[in-house]
Amino acid sequence: MIRKYRAILSASLAALLLTSASASAFDTRATAAFVLDEKTGTVLLAKNADTPLPPASMSKLMTLYIAFEAVRDGRLRLDEELPVSAHANSFGGSTLFLRQGERVKVEDLIRGIIVLSGNDACVVIAEALSPDGTEPGFAHLMTQRAQQIGMTNSTFKNSSGWPADGHRMSMRDLTLLAQRIIEDFPEFYPMFSEKEFLFDEAEASNRFNRNPLLALGIGADGLKTGHTQEAGYGLVGSAKQGDRRVIFTITGLDTSQARAQESESIVNWAFRQFAEKTVTRAGAVIAEADVWMGASETVGLVAKEDVTLLLPNTPGNGVKAEVVYTGPIEAPITAGRQLAELIISPEGLPEHRIPLFAANAVPASGFVARMMSVSQVLLGRLQGPAEETM
Repeated sequence: MIRKYRAILSASLAALLLTSASASAFDTRATAAFVLDEKTGTVLLAKNADTPLPPASMSKLMTLYIAFEAVRDGRLRLDEELPVSAHANSFGGSTLFLRQGERVKVEDLIRGIIVLSGNDACVVIAEALSPDGTEPGFAHLMTQRAQQIGMTNSTFKNSSGWPADGHRMSMRDLTLLAQRIIEDFPEFYPMFSEKEFLFDEAEASNRFNRNPLLALGIGADGLKTGHTQEAGYGLVGSAKQGDRRVIFTITGLDTSQARAQESESIVNWAFRQFAEKTVTRAGAVIAEADVWMGASETVGLVAKEDVTLLLPNTPGNGVKAEVVYTGPIEAPITAGRQLAELIISPEGLPEHRIPLFAANAVPASGFVARMMSVSQVLLGRLQGPAEETM
């Protein structure tokens, strides 16, 4: 009878997993949050992560993404000067204090959006790239492009995040967008770590980046704050320490101080409580699977590539792991044939399923040996069912 079997882990793998335990869940004060380890794709925290919420100025990241695409594709030049319309000049809140009729370089507009959160700069970019020359037309383009890159819970009504009915983004979408900016546009990403940008000497007080993490020395290098009365205080942040990068989004905090404290706490928690660990090397035998009517009774199970996972960084009772296969596996078995899965289940983190392959070929046994195997099975059935060993 063919059953699902669980193989015993190798001593080295079992010892490694025993050094990890479930990490303490982060009890965020944010209304919604999403925290991602970029390299491994591990979701460290998700709270109301797929709920569409008012994103405030954090939605300016979508305007920037489309602007970056336009520069890369040659539809905009960084030294090109764009006109400021009456509509762009009409905005309050965070602005570059642009005047109707003046012309501003694309590079200054982009920096003005990133560092100074300029609503007016967003509109100038939007009108230049809109299919119909209007900000609503650009907002429709933003929504279409967001859907194309997997942001399924985002709908835009304007280019700046100015409060508007139906202007919504989820925290997962904002984090995905931040990841796309970091990975797709490395030539522009350093702008997000600039602490100040003096655009207009007459407005010298309006030159500082509002991101509270940039000055803390914790590896933070972006991306965007946001605040409206409806949304509360939010932040799309990223920090890199060593070869690890954490990207996160929070929203719904009551004050800018609470936003700063919560953001710093999330970064520290994500780096201190989790670490990358090499679970197994390519070709190292993880377990043995039983073989039916083969020249050997077992076959080694290996991964084809090195397997590195993000796991809790504190010692404890260990992470649950098992090797599962359908067996016993009938010979002949070719080397490299997929036979099993290694399933690793850290508490509070997503499950990892790693395919395992035959370490070597196992030919079928000779005629006499095969007949003896069949005879043993028949004899066992006549004597009654035996207990299954798992």
